[in-house]
Amino acid sequence: MSQPSNVSLSYRDAGVDIDAGDALVEAIKPFAKRTMREGVLGGIGGFGGLFEISKKFKEPVLVSGTDGVGTKLKLAFELNRHDTVGIDLVAMSVNDILVQGAEPLFFLDYFACGKLDVATATAVVKGIAEGCEQSGCALLGGETAEMPGMYPDGEYDLAGFAVGAVEKSLIIDGSKIAPGDVVLGLASSGIHSNGYSLVRKIIQVAKPDLEADFHGRKLSDVLMAPTRLYVKPLLALMAAMEVKGLVHITGGGLVENIPRVLQDNLTAVLDSKAWTMPPLFQWLQQHGGVADAEMHRVFNCGIGMTVIVSAENADAAMAQLQAAGETVYRIGEIRAREEGQAQTVVL
Repeated sequence: MSQPSNVSLSYRDAGVDIDAGDALVEAIKPFAKRTMREGVLGGIGGFGGLFEISKKFKEPVLVSGTDGVGTKLKLAFELNRHDTVGIDLVAMSVNDILVQGAEPLFFLDYFACGKLDVATATAVVKGIAEGCEQSGCALLGGETAEMPGMYPDGEYDLAGFAVGAVEKSLIIDGSKIAPGDVVLGLASSGIHSNGYSLVRKIIQVAKPDLEADFHGRKLSDVLMAPTRLYVKPLLALMAAMEVKGLVHITGGGLVENIPRVLQDNLTAVLDSKAWTMPPLFQWLQQHGGVADAEMHRVFNCGIGMTVIVSAENADAAMAQLQAAGETVYRIGEIRAREEGQAQTVVL
């Protein structure tokens, strides 16, 4: 039988600082408060977040999505840049649920680290709150886990999930897409949050000065640009006209994401000359010797979201989105699929 120890240990001795966790909760309350919207019951600090679905929905269907930021975090650690990855975290989930026609209602985050640095965690959560504000959803709650020995010093991991609602009769599932429909592309803000394992490999090979000028901005700023949130402009577009399909261009690029909304008998034919691949993607392709097909499978290549509408609505959709501040390209059309043809063809 073991003998009683004369040592007096605390949770802090084991590497967990409860006071730091309490300080973080207090620090983030003002940011979370700014995201409150109709439907929120209570506030930050409870065991669960409460949300009442608006009576404006007659047959509400809940749509949920979850994601992380991936290895973009490794670049954030190297650059000591933590103010925008929270926006990425929100965007990856709310843009996903948006494509089914859902209005994002609330978001919850999970922040895990080995040793809690209150300043770093506050910067991250401030970014999460900013992403929620931009997309009109409430930061309803979250979890901060300090787990000594699980993560290297100075590193953390992020995950989150969003819940939205859509009227059952207005769910966008791609079933109305037909030959002759037009594919519009909304410009991305950069790499967004996919493909950073390849990005980091290219940086390792090219060894650039990340603080050098790159087309008027620091290369580090361009690499860390947060994922664009398309929520408000696209919700407004859906209210104004029929949107037959929406595609969030994430891992898999254009060629693997667009087929997710197409029936088997359809293909999307895209014209690569319809938009100019932004300088950052050109730089990555050149310095990494990345083939065109690989670029299209890994990166968004300048198109962060596609919108599929009827040909008769295409001009009006473009005009409305441009008026809302989006850069829009007419990048292709839907055609009947030939035998053996891929569901996305980039010409």
